[in-house]
Amino acid sequence: MGNREDLDADIAGHPFLLGLSEHHLRLLADCATRVAFPADHVLFREGETANRFYLIERGEVVLETNTAAGKTMIIDRIRNGDLLGWSWLFPPHQWRFTARASEVTTAIFFYGTILLQYCEKDHTLGYQLLKRMSAVMTRRLQLARAKLSEEQGVAASNADHRS
Repeated sequence: MGNREDLDADIAGHPFLLGLSEHHLRLLADCATRVAFPADHVLFREGETANRFYLIERGEVVLETNTAAGKTMIIDRIRNGDLLGWSWLFPPHQWRFTARASEVTTAIFFYGTILLQYCEKDHTLGYQLLKRMSAVMTRRLQLARAKLSEEQGVAASNADHRS
């Protein structure tokens, strides 16, 4: 899946990380590796300990959650150039959704536990990551809210038709 220099270059050129200093990019590269997942592979499950994140290079990962009715709902589709996983940065460090590769997917994997230590030592790095992660988090939570509202509306409509 490529050599170390290729990985470092891909980290530096990834849209999510654009504008970070060379020093910060080196710290990120220090705790990164390439990974690949087959279709239907579960990367993490809602409620499990969050200790990593991914930058998707190719493929697609769906974020899922279960509704009150026990139905699986897709919240978002994460594709090329997108970030997957922000829960590692925020206590209680638990995944908020389940992530499943919907097709063969390659990504850059970052060890969040190591990166948290780097952020504690270098608050500028932590701030830069927090700004970027917060934007992703806000968008995903708004998507989840919209999907759940839509689901509740469908359930209410179905109940009205049964009455």
